[in-house]
Amino acid sequence: MRFETTHDDGLTISDDPARLDIDRICRWLASSYWANERDRATIERSIEYSLPFGVYEADGTQIAFARVTTDFASFAWIGDVFVASDHRGRRIGSWLVRVVLDRLTELGVPRVVLATRDAHEVYRRLGFEPLRVPETFMEIDRRLNRPNPGDVRLAR
Repeated sequence: MRFETTHDDGLTISDDPARLDIDRICRWLASSYWANERDRATIERSIEYSLPFGVYEADGTQIAFARVTTDFASFAWIGDVFVASDHRGRRIGSWLVRVVLDRLTELGVPRVVLATRDAHEVYRRLGFEPLRVPETFMEIDRRLNRPNPGDVRLAR
């Protein structure tokens, strides 16, 4: 079932992927520090396999975006949070993430993570904390031009 909520100022948050302005999202992500190398096909695929949220003005113009990667049971990752530059400073991003968190709570998802380089205080105010045991997390980042240790071939 689709989710939608409207704020007092007339802005609406919806998780309906049909409402998303993919061209706008691609431009936003191209200007970001975390997704500026993603091509359109990758962005479209990431949205298709995620739970996306858009923020819209009364006329339907999209002004913000976030997406959630989740199993809908135990874990969720919030990513690609973006507010159009001409709408920043109005706490739209905080509202968007709060609504996303509330929706995940309604769905029964107990653990939510995200990553940020520059908005720690914004997310701290929403209840996020540093990882309790960060040394337990590991990653493979194939965006980097380093060989994957699993790709190393044994010499004969």
